[in-house]
Amino acid sequence: MPPSDPPGGNREREILDECQDAIGYRFERVELLRSALTHTSSANTRAASNERLEFLGDSVLGLVTCEQLYRRFPEYQEGDLTKVKSAVVSRKTCARFSQEIRLGDFLFLGRGVNSNGEMPLNILANAFESLVAAVFLDGGWDAARDFVLDFIDPEVDRVARDAISANAKSQLQTVTQREYGDTPRYFLLDEQGPDNNKCFKVAAQVHDERFPAAWGHTKKEAELKAAMNALAHIHGEPLPYACD
Repeated sequence: MPPSDPPGGNREREILDECQDAIGYRFERVELLRSALTHTSSANTRAASNERLEFLGDSVLGLVTCEQLYRRFPEYQEGDLTKVKSAVVSRKTCARFSQEIRLGDFLFLGRGVNSNGEMPLNILANAFESLVAAVFLDGGWDAARDFVLDFIDPEVDRVARDAISANAKSQLQTVTQREYGDTPRYFLLDEQGPDNNKCFKVAAQVHDERFPAAWGHTKKEAELKAAMNALAHIHGEPLPYACD
């Protein structure tokens, strides 16, 4: 937490400058950043705190995320998109984003807010959303979008990868019905090892096109991995599992 300093004092200016270095964005209107960093406990009035910015930032963050998911995953249904979005912009995730850029070091807080030495996660999450709004008001949509994507893109990759892993066969069926007009079939190509420790090689196929195969310790696991390989192949991405 920044030390006590008169508004606009030298230490405050240093804090705001250090914060801009940490977040990788320089403000034209630095007062927006000051507002985004001001918790209600240190504000003269609630209107002077970051609560209004938090309200706006939540919507900006959500819209950037929705647009990115819509563009990146044309095969996802509404329910799938909602699940990924909920994980990407959760309070826990926003708090982690704040921690990544040390945002808590720059917050203006009242006494006793983090008296135990740990910044409450809800304060960190609120501060990140407020910062997003401040960037939006200062630099417009493009600036806010670029700022948010730097944080959410790796998170989108992780969450989407986990979602595909858990539901790869359903995802592949949706894609192949749209792209090929048919559902995939799974073929057992090989099996190796003793009866108590077998490995199975399976490939997904639609019509005459056979996708890269994958190995698994069970037929179910092999089919799941084969579906993930097929999805990666269709999207022109590296295969997640070796096929030989």
